[in-house]
Amino acid sequence: MSKIVKEQDIERIVWKACDTFRGVIDPSQYKDYILTMLFLKYVSDVNKEKRNTYLLKYEGDEARADRAMSMERFVVPNNSRFDYLFENRNESNLGEIIDIGLTDLEEANREKLTSEDGSGIFRNISFNSNNLGEEKDKNVRLKNLLFDFNELNLTPSLLEKNDIIGDAYEFLIKNFASDAGKKAGEFYTPSEVSTLIAKLTKSKPGARIYDPTCGSASLLIKAGKEVGTNDFSLYGQEANGSTWALGVMNMFLHGFDNASIRWGDTIRNPKHKEGDALMKFDTVVANPPFSLDKWGADEAANDKYNRFWRGTPSKSKGDWAFICHMLESAYEGKGKVGVVVPHGVLFRGSSEGKIRQKTIEDNQLEAVIGLPSNLFYGTGIPAAVLIFNKGKGGNTDVLFIDASQHYESGKNQNKLREDKDIPKIVDTYKAFAKGDLKAGVAEDKYSYVATFNEIKENEFNLNIPRYVDTFEAEAEVDITAVQTEIKKLEDELVETQKQMNEYLRELGL
Repeated sequence: MSKIVKEQDIERIVWKACDTFRGVIDPSQYKDYILTMLFLKYVSDVNKEKRNTYLLKYEGDEARADRAMSMERFVVPNNSRFDYLFENRNESNLGEIIDIGLTDLEEANREKLTSEDGSGIFRNISFNSNNLGEEKDKNVRLKNLLFDFNELNLTPSLLEKNDIIGDAYEFLIKNFASDAGKKAGEFYTPSEVSTLIAKLTKSKPGARIYDPTCGSASLLIKAGKEVGTNDFSLYGQEANGSTWALGVMNMFLHGFDNASIRWGDTIRNPKHKEGDALMKFDTVVANPPFSLDKWGADEAANDKYNRFWRGTPSKSKGDWAFICHMLESAYEGKGKVGVVVPHGVLFRGSSEGKIRQKTIEDNQLEAVIGLPSNLFYGTGIPAAVLIFNKGKGGNTDVLFIDASQHYESGKNQNKLREDKDIPKIVDTYKAFAKGDLKAGVAEDKYSYVATFNEIKENEFNLNIPRYVDTFEAEAEVDITAVQTEIKKLEDELVETQKQMNEYLRELGL
């Protein structure tokens, strides 16, 4: 009987496979090779088991088995199978053989593995690239890679649990993010932050959930899982081609085959539309690029979706451009938006100040949550989470939470604790949403409920210290006690000096 495959088995083998590329190319690049090979191995093993099942059912009739296989999740051409690549591992053109296999897999599954403009998910990756070294070295590396993955049995009936592959994929993306440093922020939101946003925007069954800057889709998947049933639909868009490919694969590995992950610049060319209008969603979540320069301000004035009716954000800082897009993509009267932003979004003036004011006057802002510093890959700056609610009703108050001091300190990064820091934020928000928190201090040095008039008096500045007072009064100094202590130390010093002189005299010095 074959051994049951556990998540740590996959993680160990695949992480070992990374040694093939370490020192040759940057982690932000070699992640694509490793994750693509994991996807290919999974699709190959699933199809192999299915085909064997049909052969058993049809008593060895290969034609009938092949007909049945053409209706399966993925069609895997013979030369795209992992086993075929492994059998050809000694060929001198191994990189080319792998590339052809990937292209044929795309062609056989065009609806699933290509974007609407025909670009496939493997378009930005080549196993025949000179980046992998000269021909001989490259072949050795690719052969080693195939040997490592050959150890991995991803046959569905042997997997410990259903979502093991998706979880392993997430583990790898997280570890690549840790290795990739600054570039990591382009494709990954720390899982604890994703969990927090998913819980704060918790969707109901039947919800449409959308992330306009979805990266590798980890946040979107968390938001979906938070529903608690399989009755939801996921939509995402990502500008970076390689990262978009990761997002598409991530959805399939988690079993979300019907997710719609599009490739393109969301501000300049939003892909999720109904007719000529933006598609509307129950929940919109995102961790957009912080203060993106050249986001498309020149085209914003003539935006055909009228997303910037509150004003055009700063040319060099696209934060409010993404927020405006998210607000316009949420259903009127019920849509919720959760977005990670740099603190400047809370208080910067000029056009941003006007947009912020209009959003608050429209009663769409529900909560401002300050996070600890050094949570995100690639930047140590603290960020905040903004929650908007288009179904706030008559309550015009806004909740402020200062969670900046509530975290677990890490060597390279700080972390929100899932059993402590996240529940504290979520419980405070839920209490506010239910109407249990009245205006004023909700919890000393942690949370505050501000009225519309207070925010207006602050000129619509949302800087958290204006509302949550975290000032620690210094303990009063007892002058008499300090003077007594100083006298005591001076006496001890005189005594010590005497003793030192005595020792020196005995030594004849």
